[in-house]
Amino acid sequence: MSKKNTKYIFVTGGVTSSLGKGIVSASLGLLLKSRGFNVTIQKLDPYINIDPGTLNPYEHGECYVTEDGAETDLDLGHYERYLDAPTSQNNNVTTGKIYQTVIEKERKGDFLGKTVQVIPHITNEIKRRIKILSKQNYDIIITEIGGTVGDIESLPYIETVRQLKWELGEKNSMVIHLTLLPYLASSGELKTKPSQHSVRQLMESGIMADVLVCRTEHKIPKDQRAKLAQFCNVPLDNVIECKDLETIYEVPMYLQKQNFDDVVLKELDLKSDKEADLKDWKSFLKKFQNPKKSVEIALVGKYVSLQDSYISIAEAFKHAGADLETEVKIRWVYSGDLTQENIKETLAGVCGILVAPGFGDRGIEGKVLTAQYARENKVPMLGICLGMQIMTVEFARNVLGYTKANSMEFDTSTEHPVISLMEEQKNVVDKGGTMRLGAWKCALKNGSKLNDIYGAKNITERHRHRYEFNSDYIGEFEKNGFLATGTNPETGLVEALEMPGHPFYVGVQYHPEYKSTVATPHPLFRAFIKACASK
Repeated sequence: MSKKNTKYIFVTGGVTSSLGKGIVSASLGLLLKSRGFNVTIQKLDPYINIDPGTLNPYEHGECYVTEDGAETDLDLGHYERYLDAPTSQNNNVTTGKIYQTVIEKERKGDFLGKTVQVIPHITNEIKRRIKILSKQNYDIIITEIGGTVGDIESLPYIETVRQLKWELGEKNSMVIHLTLLPYLASSGELKTKPSQHSVRQLMESGIMADVLVCRTEHKIPKDQRAKLAQFCNVPLDNVIECKDLETIYEVPMYLQKQNFDDVVLKELDLKSDKEADLKDWKSFLKKFQNPKKSVEIALVGKYVSLQDSYISIAEAFKHAGADLETEVKIRWVYSGDLTQENIKETLAGVCGILVAPGFGDRGIEGKVLTAQYARENKVPMLGICLGMQIMTVEFARNVLGYTKANSMEFDTSTEHPVISLMEEQKNVVDKGGTMRLGAWKCALKNGSKLNDIYGAKNITERHRHRYEFNSDYIGEFEKNGFLATGTNPETGLVEALEMPGHPFYVGVQYHPEYKSTVATPHPLFRAFIKACASK
């Protein structure tokens, strides 16, 4: 089979950060995929961390985990949710990874005594990372470049794009520049000047934008659109409006109405007889925007003031909720505020509780109180990763009578370490990339709630944790009604616990939210919302 001629789309941002390059890239990917092209999206992050695995969620939002165990930027979650296809470690590249690779090569003598420089050594490594995905025979690779044009950190990436555009030749690559049109309320008009400056800055780096996508609060008048086309050197049809919408899931249709996919295919000299078929997407959106009932679920965590910290969970609620024609309202609860005195009042009226993942001992006792409240009051509860470990600690303390029971993460000398470190984790010094990461197998017990939910005996789910359920306690747990119904077939490690007789009391060591997409809502979230709706 002959290798495809892969085409490249580079997405840059200007004027300000957080304009939604990830959503625009994912929306474009969806449109191109629905027209029959094999598409993937990658993110180049300018920060010097090797990956976001050791970052506080307040710094960068959620850390997303791929099937192959890479800790990545949260934008990869958007790519998977829109494309309904898994990404890999090659889909997220950081400056830290680039420099680490180049320095390792230099130490080995791979550069034959040459002076190692940003050009050509760093840019060559960036090029290699961009092109590595083409080995998988994609028709189109969309590369989102993090940060804003003009940032010092982004310069090597912008220079790499310049080189690649020249090397790949005409019609084999293109640049989409995402920019902001601020609205001045005092004069009642959108201003194009910041976008003009941003495009000019890109041109100073030797790159001409082929398409301009403009984030705006208001519709762009015809004369403003013409002005942007003239001063930014793009055809009028290539000025695309991206208005603020009610939900990010409307963006693909909004861009499609402006023939965004046609514009891109024309720039890349690609043809498709297939019209973009977004029937299923529109069906999801219709159900999402017109629910027949609603539930309120308390999300108890310690990073709730930045909701991006739990973005995959919030989106998984939307996918499953829409499937059940149920609006899921989230009550964000900071676990550090919960006490014995206020827990009843704080959680009053919720249909269900989700105890979120996390690390560190801040807010832990509030989560333990939450698990006790849900167990004793028969409130449907789902515990994810640390959430399952919290349910374990609570059960050991209040049912088994081990009042000092704890996780070794929070108390290394606890007399009842119901959550402990695996042997191979005990001597780990480096924190980055050393946890149990990526897809692991899980065997579900016949006749269990989880077996029924998944409709399967063997599943695989993604992990991101260091501590495990201590199997020494499994007999006591099961004897007292908290059953280990999911285990890893190779290691015997407990993956899931559930409580028969409770409407829904399930803890899972893995992260089901990472695998939920618009096309395939996760069955565990679906079952949880269903239980909440019938409370």
